[in-house]
Amino acid sequence: MFHLSCFDMMSVYSYHSCKDVFRFVSFLPLVVFFLAVSSPCRSQSSNLYRGMVSVGASYERGLDATISIERELKYHNAVEFFLTGYLQWDDDPLAGHVTQHSFWHSYNTWSVGFASKPCVSRGRNHHGNLRLGVSGGSDLEKFIGVLHVGYEHSYALRGGWELFFQLKEDVAICAKDLWRTGVAIGVKVPLSR
Repeated sequence: MFHLSCFDMMSVYSYHSCKDVFRFVSFLPLVVFFLAVSSPCRSQSSNLYRGMVSVGASYERGLDATISIERELKYHNAVEFFLTGYLQWDDDPLAGHVTQHSFWHSYNTWSVGFASKPCVSRGRNHHGNLRLGVSGGSDLEKFIGVLHVGYEHSYALRGGWELFFQLKEDVAICAKDLWRTGVAIGVKVPLSR
């Protein structure tokens, strides 16, 4: 007997619904990329690339780390390509508490994606961006898709570096946890001027 459904305890009908969601989600990165390329502000780019590294925590019992490349456009609008690793720990059933094995090997995912970041607030040495994105990856057993919605606020430092924090909400399709609400903090390093 094999496992048909994407989510635990779902029927065969739900499996077909999940396949339809996969078909829809598979076109989203293409649509988002087309919109980013055809955007009028794309031709007015400031051509500033930044490498980004961040770590964060999610409710309930989740940690994530992200490495990304951001291209800043005019007026602090940006696009981002990222790689995210996520782990969710659980109590060890034998020990009754979190152990090293239950922390690192309970549930892990990785995903690669794209985010569009329109600027929604600007100040003298800071700016805030809405972060809308999609990603696809694996939980080491099956494909998962993730929709990202959040807010990112960046503070300018010397030498073009920036410190940022993110408030985020992720919807993980066909993953163990459907909703991931969390925060992250990180740094942006200029790669070009």
